[in-house]
Amino acid sequence: MKRIILTGGGTAGHVTPNLALIPRLQKEGWDVRYIGSKNGIEKELIEELKIPYYPISSGKLRRYKDIKNLTDPFKVLAGGAEALNLIARLKPSIIFSKGGYVTVPVAAAGWFLRVPIIIHESDITPGLANKLVFPFAKKICANFPETLEYIPTKRGILTGTPIREELFLGNAQTGRKICGFDNNKPVIMMMGGSLGSVIMNSILRKLVPILTEPFNIIHICGKYNKKDSLEGTKGYKQFEYVKEELPHLFAAADLIISRAGANSISEILSLKKPNILIPLSEKASRGDQILNARSFYKQGFSERLEEQELTEESLFQTIMELYRNRQKYITAMEKSDTVNGIEKIMELIRTHGKK
Repeated sequence: MKRIILTGGGTAGHVTPNLALIPRLQKEGWDVRYIGSKNGIEKELIEELKIPYYPISSGKLRRYKDIKNLTDPFKVLAGGAEALNLIARLKPSIIFSKGGYVTVPVAAAGWFLRVPIIIHESDITPGLANKLVFPFAKKICANFPETLEYIPTKRGILTGTPIREELFLGNAQTGRKICGFDNNKPVIMMMGGSLGSVIMNSILRKLVPILTEPFNIIHICGKYNKKDSLEGTKGYKQFEYVKEELPHLFAAADLIISRAGANSISEILSLKKPNILIPLSEKASRGDQILNARSFYKQGFSERLEEQELTEESLFQTIMELYRNRQKYITAMEKSDTVNGIEKIMELIRTHGKK
């Protein structure tokens, strides 16, 4: 049986694409193993799938001064030795690396043992960990056309991001039933990330009396962010977090308002949902969401509002304009070559895996 090692972690964004690939890999007969960090989010997510998980030491690579910069390089070296031992023992045909600090020792060890490595970069500008492992890769998969400018010549390929198969299996009527919507009004869904967004939540809630006249609203507001005074409001349903319900809520949504994380917007693109992107500010991130939103706006997939532009009036006007012109955005998304990266990435895995 062909064996593949997946690696990536630290944040959900470095794990979700791997989760999307696993069912397809298993369907095609691959023996899937996972190398991740000892305490990262990936450990719980992968072990839930009963995939053999191998934790290694990992240290954060920082661009700023921190006392841990004195100790973390030793963790990276320890992780390299642990990864070298694991890969030599597991003898994989190929390694697929999704990014995050834990991937640096894994990719270095794989390269040393001459195991082919494929890397995936979700954001427009590569993260530091991926930059460090680019020299080890056979192919580097990109989610955005602009990313190819940052990738070594001839190794970059535009694939898009792997999308979880279950997201395509949602039922709109089931989604409406979950929310208690008993009319045919179009549905707006707002997602502010797993922790929610204070400013997005606040602005949307101020608009509830106006927006629930022409629309129903699904509001995924983040943990501990539900507002009790709005419970039971007709045409408005709030959730702290959704999991099994998400495919049905996506299916029910006619418009989506979202942050501009690479995985989230790739899912929106694959489902061809007209959307408004509100990226995290540069103060709250390295600016990748701003670039992601600009790219989708430029390609005609999205409207965008910067946080500093976000007001009740600007959001309401953008929603109404998006809904009036929704078919224009759907048509642009239908023409995209990066709707779901699974097929292109699987082809690379088949081609470059050691026979």
